[in-house]
Amino acid sequence: MGWRRGENWFDGDAPWFHDSTDGAAVSLEVNAPAFFGLSLDVLADAIPDGLAASRRRRAELRRRRSVRKTQTAAIVIGPAMLLGLASPRLGNASRPEVLAQDPPSATFRPLLDPITSPPVKAVPSETKASFPAIRWNRAASHGLPYAGRLSGGTQLPLEGESWVTWNPVADHVPNEPHRLYGNERMIRTLLAVMAAYRAGDPDAPRLVVGDISFRGGGPMELHRSHQNGLDVDVYYPRRDGRTRPPTRGDQIDRTRAQDLLVRFLDAGVEKVFVGYSTGLRGPNDVVIPYPNHGDHMHVRVRP
Repeated sequence: MGWRRGENWFDGDAPWFHDSTDGAAVSLEVNAPAFFGLSLDVLADAIPDGLAASRRRRAELRRRRSVRKTQTAAIVIGPAMLLGLASPRLGNASRPEVLAQDPPSATFRPLLDPITSPPVKAVPSETKASFPAIRWNRAASHGLPYAGRLSGGTQLPLEGESWVTWNPVADHVPNEPHRLYGNERMIRTLLAVMAAYRAGDPDAPRLVVGDISFRGGGPMELHRSHQNGLDVDVYYPRRDGRTRPPTRGDQIDRTRAQDLLVRFLDAGVEKVFVGYSTGLRGPNDVVIPYPNHGDHMHVRVRP
């Protein structure tokens, strides 16, 4: 007897059979003593496929469970950002779909079965940013603001709770670290004024701080002063709340800008140079209108 396509052979006297392609059962063609005496009707009956039946039962069980509850998942993207994933309440719970209408920054409270779901650790909607600490140095400011140098300066961090820094050369946030060195007295005055400004107006945006001095002081491009760590540029607050320098006079929040100026005056600064068209007011010997200061106030502390 020769082998034909579709036949599987076994050693010894075991029966052999044809593979069925209908998927519902397996038809046996028997040629073994074990089936001797059985009627043709019995041998012609289809043998149930146990694996297929088990899969159907499990699918039905999953369908019933999905009607009673909604499975959800949440992937933590960042310190204050959640992306919610959820499946429809009456859909297939094994295939969650992304909620297309949810913005990336939205938080999603999952609906979990209190019995079958594990406890979920609460995730805060906002995480307080952690800013680098200031490394204080006892500095010495030599010479004049427009002809001097700085030794042992303190670096202002690139950003803090009350401020961000701006690079006036490249026009972007943040500034370069080597452009943010100042005398300890100037840095402490700046921090105190910015903190008081924000405490008095919690809705105010963070202030934008520009150049201070190089680490060793000396001439600085775009400036005639800023050479000995006693000068700092602080940009006027904007009406739209953006942490960027204003580009036009109508973008300046003059009420907040005047409040900021008064706080510097109360701190005992030596000079504040402001733009002619800003309308900011103060003592004539301290608040001085000056060209090219239409977007920022130039603050100088006493040596």
